[in-house]
Amino acid sequence: MTEKLKEYHAPVWNESSIMELGYPGRRGLLFSEAEPNIRERFPEPEALIPASMRRRSAPALPEMTEPEVLYHYLRLSQQTLGMMGMSIFGTCTMKYNAQINEAMAWRPEVTELHPLQHEDTLQGALEVVYGMDTILRELSGMDQFVFQAGGGADAAYTSAVITRAYHAARGELAQRDEIITTIQTHPSSAATAAAAGFKVITLMLDENGYPSLDALKAAVSDRTAALMVNNPDDMGVYNPEMKEWVRIVHEAGGLAFYDHANFNGAMSKLRAREIGFDACMFMLHKTFGAPKSGVGGPAVGAYGCSEELARYLPAPVVTYDGDRYHLDYDRPHTIGKIREFWGNLPVIVKAYAWSRSMGAEGIAQASDISVLANNYMEKGLLAIRGVTRSHPNASTPRLEMTRYSLQQLKEDTGVDVHDVQNRMTDFGIDAMWTSHEPWLVPEPFTPEAGEMYGKEALDRWIAVLAQISDEAYSDPGLVKTSPHNQAIHRLKAGMTDDPSSRAMTWRAFLKKRNNGALGAGPHDPAS
Repeated sequence: MTEKLKEYHAPVWNESSIMELGYPGRRGLLFSEAEPNIRERFPEPEALIPASMRRRSAPALPEMTEPEVLYHYLRLSQQTLGMMGMSIFGTCTMKYNAQINEAMAWRPEVTELHPLQHEDTLQGALEVVYGMDTILRELSGMDQFVFQAGGGADAAYTSAVITRAYHAARGELAQRDEIITTIQTHPSSAATAAAAGFKVITLMLDENGYPSLDALKAAVSDRTAALMVNNPDDMGVYNPEMKEWVRIVHEAGGLAFYDHANFNGAMSKLRAREIGFDACMFMLHKTFGAPKSGVGGPAVGAYGCSEELARYLPAPVVTYDGDRYHLDYDRPHTIGKIREFWGNLPVIVKAYAWSRSMGAEGIAQASDISVLANNYMEKGLLAIRGVTRSHPNASTPRLEMTRYSLQQLKEDTGVDVHDVQNRMTDFGIDAMWTSHEPWLVPEPFTPEAGEMYGKEALDRWIAVLAQISDEAYSDPGLVKTSPHNQAIHRLKAGMTDDPSSRAMTWRAFLKKRNNGALGAGPHDPAS
């Protein structure tokens, strides 16, 4: 590679916890005295709070000015990459989140709403929700979408529970107690099927990179309740026989659910209903331009289904009578609620804004770029010493991502994929994603460029991996002891799993520190 790599070194701040900062009397905001008429009506405002809910003492919060708080968190942010370099994160589409969409979601028309308001006061918000519903119907061919599910696993669980309700209504639930999935479908499909009370049959991969029709036929029976599958799967492999899969499951009396978490390369190219699926889900916080959720962060797993299954959808459902929008709670066959209220409105607003700004042509172009970028990266990555591709002899299409392996690199040099992850951060690039467990491909990594990065950025990513490969073969110790340019070298092995060295709250931290489990000052996690 001739790409010239940028020099990078993360700032290092000896920054204390926010709870250890501040000085008595400092404030970020000063509240004015209440007006005389307010003081006259409420001379003891604390009496408005029930006695059982009142604090016995003031909260132990740091006393700081607004600039001091800002500078503290700015310094912390400077010590992390946090997608400010490059984050090509496979199986979880990462996109640029437009600032105008963030600004709209922070408007009081969104933030100050209450889900129990009368629907007459929610017409604008319900119009956005209904508008997103109709967009997803067009992209999928489904007849109704709901947004209550708080992410992909929630949406998979919604499908499992609707499957249960569907077969119960037909008097077949006792018989149909099996759900079929594949080893490379998102693990949440198997987990949620089991949580809903089903037995799970997991199909293994054939030499083409997806399970064979014969394996599916052997698994399908009069006990089959549903098929839960994503396509392309988490290796980036697209199963061209999926229409036949759905037909086989339907003939046996089961339902078919399409996990569209990997929709980026297929959007505008296929519609789940036209393939025969009864239901599908989309990640609004990935594919549709809203920020990727963290640990239980703001997310929406939009769930859509056929008219036949719509009667079971979680309530309420947003409807439109041609004049006004309504929250329909009167649904006698509903499965109830998957999550509280009727959806994460700020995420829906962001996804709706993204979809409307992209339009049909923009969505199609983004899909094309995503596939093009992945195939461009594949050519460059496979030229790097020690890098191979999963199912190298398979001719199956790879769409927006490809699963690679560093097994050869490890066998030759002793450098494993985690060492490479650490070293990548020394070049200002987020550590690459490996894969979901179980690792079917040894020492895996799965980049997904999507449509947001230009050719120059992809060249840089490839060049960094090529540089690390060269280092592994010439000086493996350099890679195995990385990162070298980060604020923290690396955590001690097993430290994050040791409850004695971690504290989730300030109170727990103080207790453990007083007991001697933690140091007297800011904890030093470096080895």
